[in-house]
Amino acid sequence: MTQTIWWKLSSKVMVVLAVGLSPMAVQAQSNFETYKKQYPDFNELIVNNTTSYTISIVDKKLKVIQDNQYESMILSDNGIQNNKESFSYSDFVKLISYDAYTIVSNSGKEKKIKVTQALEKQSRGGSVFHDDVKVKQMSFPNLEAGAKKVFEYTTEFTDPNLLHKFIFGEVLPVKNASLEIKVDKNVNIGFKLFNDPNNQIAFNKIEKKDYNLYQWTLKDGKPIKFEGNAPSMLYSVPHLIFYIEDYTADKNKVTLLGDIQRMYTYYSGFVENLNSKEDKALKEIAQTITANKTSEEEKIKAIFYWVKDNIKYIAFENGYEGFIPREAALVNERKFGDCKDMASIITAMAKYAGVSNTYLAWIGTRNIPYSFSEVATPSTTDHMIAVYKKGSEYIFLDATDQETAYGLPSAFIQDKEALLYNGDQYQIVKVPITPPAKNLIQDSVVLTLNDEKITGSGWLQISGYNRTNTLGQLGDAANKTRFEMIKSLVLKGNNKFTLNDYCEANTKDRDKPYEVGYDFDIENYIVKVDKELYLNLVFDKYYEKSNLEKDREANYDFDNLNQFISTVTCVIPNDYEVKYVPKNFELDNELIKVQLIYHYHGNTVSMKATLETKKIMLEKKDFALWNETVKKLKSGYAETIILKEK
Repeated sequence: MTQTIWWKLSSKVMVVLAVGLSPMAVQAQSNFETYKKQYPDFNELIVNNTTSYTISIVDKKLKVIQDNQYESMILSDNGIQNNKESFSYSDFVKLISYDAYTIVSNSGKEKKIKVTQALEKQSRGGSVFHDDVKVKQMSFPNLEAGAKKVFEYTTEFTDPNLLHKFIFGEVLPVKNASLEIKVDKNVNIGFKLFNDPNNQIAFNKIEKKDYNLYQWTLKDGKPIKFEGNAPSMLYSVPHLIFYIEDYTADKNKVTLLGDIQRMYTYYSGFVENLNSKEDKALKEIAQTITANKTSEEEKIKAIFYWVKDNIKYIAFENGYEGFIPREAALVNERKFGDCKDMASIITAMAKYAGVSNTYLAWIGTRNIPYSFSEVATPSTTDHMIAVYKKGSEYIFLDATDQETAYGLPSAFIQDKEALLYNGDQYQIVKVPITPPAKNLIQDSVVLTLNDEKITGSGWLQISGYNRTNTLGQLGDAANKTRFEMIKSLVLKGNNKFTLNDYCEANTKDRDKPYEVGYDFDIENYIVKVDKELYLNLVFDKYYEKSNLEKDREANYDFDNLNQFISTVTCVIPNDYEVKYVPKNFELDNELIKVQLIYHYHGNTVSMKATLETKKIMLEKKDFALWNETVKKLKSGYAETIILKEK
């Protein structure tokens, strides 16, 4: 997936202090003692984190300067280990100047010690193979408890459409976080604040003769808390997005952002001339692989799978290449590309094969919580796909995920809006959440009991995103490594589980479930008391250990909805009879639906468990019900059948 450059750049800041004066040193020592008492559980405190923008008109053009200031204080000896800080810049955000130093107390006076070790390196962030983002990493000398790390840097934005968001939070507590925007009177801006339900961020606007000054400040910000299965911090951390709507230079008004049409116009400039020249080699490939296909859908499916199998996904960003799809001919020649390139070659091949209604589309992943109506700026998108319209249905074609089957959108764009490119007209289409039945994990097991040892055979089928994830984890593993991975996949009961043999099916056919047949033994699982055997038939206790902490703050993200069907049939030994079969268990609420159905017939007892999740992301209001659900699940899972010697 493409990670646009303005996402990666830091918003760290500092306050420039007068140093070398004894009263300041006394004040610093006082602050140190106060902060230690106020933040006893932290090794470091961010004292100030500020970003200031100056937006003016110079030579009839917009000039956007960003000043970033940062200051932190070491609160304990353990904090000394964190001696590095960094900030980022790129072709879009050019570095003008920077300064960095440590402040220590020396004989009652504060002393600056300049940073002399600063490395410049490529970002290589996330899955990006190459981009133009550079990171300046600074090593602060002479750190000790009470010392301060201070740095500031100034950058200039070369494209005023790509301004940063400001995040009022860090992994450490922050005494002061502030954003200030100084705007020429001939420039109009828009902004939107997120995740401040209690109005803790103070806002102030000051109007001067030649400019307007906008100020946002948060005092005593809590540190960002990292919790398992949490969505991106943009769902919970206070942050502000601002953009330039328009400006007037020499009586000419220039519009930039502010609504979806303006954003679409900006994006359209990157693709309006894409693939305008026919490429004979790619056209021949497209027509060859679709030659025996009779419908448009068969053709687009063949093209989609060909791109997955023949074009390697590599994120590659450099300046505006982070936004402009490359020509399909070049992508085919190189045999690699990023998400935009995948979309480019799919739509070009569709045209060559005579498939109508295939579009380029910009979309945000589920890391981004906004809709286009909320924020009509590049902050809302970080990915690009192709979209095929089949009648009234839309098929979302993302070739960056090699395993995902045709008809399934990538898991990370579910419930997001796609902005379709269609000449002068844009269209917004919502990607549906894939229903749980599409992500089915179905397991069927038959057990026999021999002297308190279980011998069994099973057949496992994995569909949808679960298939994608499973095969992605298995990869090209072979021999003993693959054997151990399959064992973990089909594990039953306890650590006395022994996998004897297995076979696989449909590893290459994306349209079918991935399947595993397996034979196994389990020892020390059956509980014997006198002449009775106790056997729990619920081997797969889904969500049994997913209780949420009472103080959890972030939403709980499942990534996708799931359906699990597990059938276990136990053959009763000839010298035993069934004494007890558990009652059926059912649970159905707005979050989950569960059934455990037992059946006793002839010489077998079977249990069929069906579980289906209903909500892809749990919010705080759901936590109490979820924990209550988990408690009931544990109770249902704990039931056993009882066999008695004849």
